[in-house]
This record gives sequence, structure tokens and C-alpha cells, in this order.
Amino acid sequence: MRLEVDPLQILPRVLTRYSSVVVDRAEGIYVWDIEGQRWMDFTSGIAVVNTGHCHPRVVAAIREQAGKIIHAQANILIHEPMLRLSQLITATMPPTLNQVFFTNSGAEAVEGAVKLAKAATGRPAIIAFRGAFHGRTHLAMALTTSRVKVRGHYEPLVPSIYYAPYPYPFRNPYNVPAEDVDLVCIAELERLFQTMVMPDDVAAIIVEPMLGEGGYVLPPKRFLQNLRAICDRYGILLIVDEIQTGVGRTGKMWAFEHFEIVPDIVTVAKGIASGLPLAAVVANKELMDRWEPGAHGGTYGGNAVACAAGVATFEVMREEKLPENAARIGGYLMAQLRELQQEFPVIGEVRGLGLMIGVELIKPDRAPNPEAVKRVVKRAQELRTLLITAGEHDQVIRVIPPLVITQEQADAFLDVFSEALKAAE
Repeated sequence: MRLEVDPLQILPRVLTRYSSVVVDRAEGIYVWDIEGQRWMDFTSGIAVVNTGHCHPRVVAAIREQAGKIIHAQANILIHEPMLRLSQLITATMPPTLNQVFFTNSGAEAVEGAVKLAKAATGRPAIIAFRGAFHGRTHLAMALTTSRVKVRGHYEPLVPSIYYAPYPYPFRNPYNVPAEDVDLVCIAELERLFQTMVMPDDVAAIIVEPMLGEGGYVLPPKRFLQNLRAICDRYGILLIVDEIQTGVGRTGKMWAFEHFEIVPDIVTVAKGIASGLPLAAVVANKELMDRWEPGAHGGTYGGNAVACAAGVATFEVMREEKLPENAARIGGYLMAQLRELQQEFPVIGEVRGLGLMIGVELIKPDRAPNPEAVKRVVKRAQELRTLLITAGEHDQVIRVIPPLVITQEQADAFLDVFSEALKAAE
């Protein structure tokens, strides 16, 4: 069938188009367009459909719950899917993270986490990191510095937010070895306490355990461990933003597990319900109790159908061992991509955890090469494979397939990517 309307005319241009694909259906790692052509989806809807498109158990849960009750407002009714999903989420986290507040989106979860931190501590200030992305609502974009167009022309932004550098070993602006760049970043964070904000005015430090929109940058383990120590020293709450890294994406259920730390607050979204709008703030009951009734809320948070999808999602993650598959296939893909790096010097670095992989393209002088990225993404689309980008300059290609990917499908992608890289030159 053909649409009688031009989607590019009816959809606002603020929706940046990675592709012009008009999709009809999807299954696993594939989508089919309205012409019947099959595409490999290595975007997962920006790390959302971790269980694959239209996983049968998720579809069945949605259908069953939609026939029972769709909207059961959380202030008025308690429903079983919300209770069950809360149990499943907290069961995957350390014992101190034992209560869940549901929202609709990652940005809302970030807003909720920051509000909780301020209410619990009575402190006004927040520290975020340069290169971070935390959302596009007014507070969330004030925390975001992954690129200026997210926050440009929206001044004045929320005040009392301070920014520290995030360790980016491949692009190390400091006169130290790359493996020590995190120590400089920690020193710069401590310098904020000497020059800009007193530590006892800081409610929380919010951090992505691996930069998402900022370029899929992976910090050393001791960076997050040092953040935890700083927070403990000054009574600051540590908020870990797991919106893109969570729900098995990095080869563990939560990326903070790789760093052997326990956050005070975790924000969760994207993969939590396999594509239905759902997100959450997870924290300790004692901390949550600092929120007075009515101090925060939302009409649709914890929607019954979305929570049912979330229950099915977490059961599939556990029973099909999808985090383990992400670790196995992700390790294989990174090894193969690093072999391609020997053949294609336009690849500056391959980095990541599990199936959250960034491929940074460079010019001969190591400068970012967004032009080459555009050519690779375009050529991949010609081969019916969907890719998206990241980084301040869009110099990084994200490799984020659904976690149900098989070895055979990974090899098919590598064939496409190898061909697409020829366009970079």
C-alpha cells in the first residue's frame, strides 16, 4: 500500500529524520516497510526494544491487560502489574534500592530524581557532567550538555546546576596519560567546591555510567567509584542515569554493576517496557518517604498496560538470559569491529559495553569526522540497515541492536557495515 500523504510534509521538521522509512511491522531485529522490504534495525528505537520488536510474550501481556483495565491512576487505584513490576525491578538491584516511582519518560524520571534529591536533602544545587544527556524537558535539558541545540534558545534555564568534565580517554585534553584522565576530572569536580559551590549546598551529582548521546564514552571504573566516595564524604546523593544503559543493554542488568558501586537514586526508562512509554525513579524507602504525599505525581505514570509490558519484559530478560547474550554478542561485535579498524583507518576507536557500542570515525589528524559518519549511515540504509549517531559532532555511530540478536545476524550486520565503511573514504 502507499500512503496518500507525504510524511515529510505532515510531520514537523523538529523531528530530525534519520531515515524516511515508513514502517509497517516489525519482529525481532527486523522491521518491514510498507513496500514489504526488510530492514535490519541496529537502533532498537534508541535502545528501547531490548527484547526485540514485538516479542510474543510482551504482545500477549499488552493484549491481556488492555482487556482488563487500561488506565488505573496511581493515586486512586493500585493495580497488580505495577506491584509486580516494582518487585521485578527491585529484585535486580541492591537491597537498598527498594522502592519505585513510575513516570512516562526518561526526562520525567530525571526531573523526579532531582526533585527527590532536593526534597530529601534540603539543598538547592546539582552537579552534572559535560557531554551528558538527561532529557529535553526544562530541568532535564539544563542538566544536558551533549550538544548546544538541545538547550539553545531556551534561556533562562534552571539555575544552581554546575558542570564537571567527564573522562573521555580517546579525546584527552589534559597533559596526562589517557588512563589518568579520570583523575583530572575528579580533581576538577573537587575544584568546583573551592570556586563555585559549597558541597553542603549540593543535593546530588547526576551521572551516566557511560555517556549516551555524548558519544558512547566509557569511563574508567575508578571514576564512578571516586564519585561514590565524594558523595559519601559530603552527604551528597548519587543519581545514576540508566535510561540508555539499563535493562541488560551493557551485558549486565544495570551498567553501574560494572563499576561495583551502589547509587542512591537510579533513573530507568527506554528498555523497561519494550517500547511502551514507561520510566521509573528507584531509591530507598527511607529516601522516598522524604517526599510528602502530593509533592510529586503524574496522571499516567505507571499505566497498567505499560506496566504489564514491563512485567513481560523483565521476565523475558531473565528467562531468555538477554543480558548474557548482550555480553556475548557484544564482545564478538567489538572484536570484529576492531579488526575492521585495521582495514579502515577512518575508525578511530571502538568502545562500549555489551550491545552498547560506539564506533568513532576520525580524519587523518584524529579530528572528528561527521561527514564520513553521514556517508556510512547513508550507505547502510541503501543496504537496508538502520543506524544512528551520537557525539558532540555526530562523529560516532551507535551499534545498538535488540538484545535477542543471534551470531548469524551479527555476522550479517558486519558484512553490511564493512561495505558501508567503504563509503567513508
